[in-house]
Amino acid sequence: MPDTNFPQPGIDYDAGHVPITEEFDSAKRALPPVATLVAALVVVLVFIIGVAYIFRARPVAQGQIDRAFAMQQEDKAYSMVLMQVTLHNVADKTLYIKEIKAEITTDQGTSVDDAASAVDFDRYLSAFPDLRMYATEPLKVETKIPPGGQVQGSVLVAFPITKDQFYARKNLDVTIIPYDQKPLELREKTSAPAK
Repeated sequence: MPDTNFPQPGIDYDAGHVPITEEFDSAKRALPPVATLVAALVVVLVFIIGVAYIFRARPVAQGQIDRAFAMQQEDKAYSMVLMQVTLHNVADKTLYIKEIKAEITTDQGTSVDDAASAVDFDRYLSAFPDLRMYATEPLKVETKIPPGGQVQGSVLVAFPITKDQFYARKNLDVTIIPYDQKPLELREKTSAPAK
């Protein structure tokens, strides 16, 4: 009888001498039992959801632009804009303001400006006296807001638009950039521009 590699019934063979006819790429040999596989996938999915919930992004602060006013000098091609803003710290740790920016969108496009320093407020308000009556305490860089605290202040910026373009604006935002946190974008309280 010729020697063949076919397994004979009732004869065991060791793993090192498996007949070539034995298939190892079938699901029976390649995959674990279905119940074990489903259980492992459920455990991994629950773990991923738990980690995502624990490390989810929590809001640092909330706020809004309460009112906005603009003034333009007749011989200038830009407007000075004063915004009264409110900022609430809803986090568990103190919030320090690192930077303040403002952005306006009009029919002419978008403009961005850094807020004027609190030291320069008097100088700018002297040049634009109509804004002085709306000015409150300036919102300053390095302002410290304790957990649960609130701060209100004025932000002063200049945009290369006319006063009429300002009051016909599409959008106005103030971005507060704190230390060690993601930036917070403040929007106007109402959609109707103040005049």
